[in-house]
Amino acid sequence: MRAAIVRQYGGPEAIEVAELPNPEPGPGELLVDVAAAGVNFVDVYYRTGAYPGQLPLQLGTEAAGTVAGVGEGVVGIDVGDRVAWAMRPGAYATRAVVAAERAVPVPAGVDDETAAAVLLQGMTAQYLTSATYPVQPGDTVLVHAAAGGTGSLVVQMARKRGGDVLATTSTEEKAKLARESGAVEVIRYDQVDVAEEVRRITGGDGVAAVYDGVGASTFDASLASLRPRGYLVLFGAASGPVPPVDPRRLQEGGSLFLTRPTLAHYIQAREELLERSAAVFDAVADGSLTVRIGGRYSLDEVGTAHADLESRRTTGKLIILP
Repeated sequence: MRAAIVRQYGGPEAIEVAELPNPEPGPGELLVDVAAAGVNFVDVYYRTGAYPGQLPLQLGTEAAGTVAGVGEGVVGIDVGDRVAWAMRPGAYATRAVVAAERAVPVPAGVDDETAAAVLLQGMTAQYLTSATYPVQPGDTVLVHAAAGGTGSLVVQMARKRGGDVLATTSTEEKAKLARESGAVEVIRYDQVDVAEEVRRITGGDGVAAVYDGVGASTFDASLASLRPRGYLVLFGAASGPVPPVDPRRLQEGGSLFLTRPTLAHYIQAREELLERSAAVFDAVADGSLTVRIGGRYSLDEVGTAHADLESRRTTGKLIILP
């Protein structure tokens, strides 16, 4: 089998494609022929060592494919079934072994590319808008990087729950995509002060919640955009980690809430994993959730995919076709 690995932490150039022994599924595991793998910022964190792992490290944390082998004790999943998974390493490969309890069924109405493109970011958008801060009908919320893979899904799911979405983008092309996802107003953060524009649009009130996957460069504007008792949902750090924060800023901003959630804590139980994944796939199948694939790359182009993602030049979701 072939897999993208890093032997030492570094930039995209640290990625190499290696020939590895064919894996075998152990007890409770599945062997999967990978059809497509999603590219996510968490993969960048593993590559750079921001999230340390044991080297050499197989990259990729999300994929979809067909079950080629079933380990002892696996019940309810058979060879030939289509499955997907997220938050497990080794997805940038022609074959992968994954724990059966972490794999979810892919319904007939969802193809492999879409499944690989939507699972991690779709479940992220689903838990952010339904559990971390559940959007209520009539809420106005702010979504940063709204033309990106996760951002566009957060916009759609917030709209589906009855919220009005303000979106930030950096180009007119991205602004158009954000509007197509359902944003009622788009703020060009390269042209205006985001917090001031949010106050202008909301008549000085601020928003109920900010969904911020950008981090360092947006944090201050996010806090300043909230209404009293609003929620800053900081779910990523694409621009770098946020420096330490004095909790008194939350009081001074209006008894604000700050949370740093991660998907892993919202899919710990298999029942919750199945519920969230089914909600995402059902929305894709019935057409209420649109997945935009922004780029397809071969296994030998993983480094290019990472560089494109980090540049923030891309829109939609990037996938690897091994």
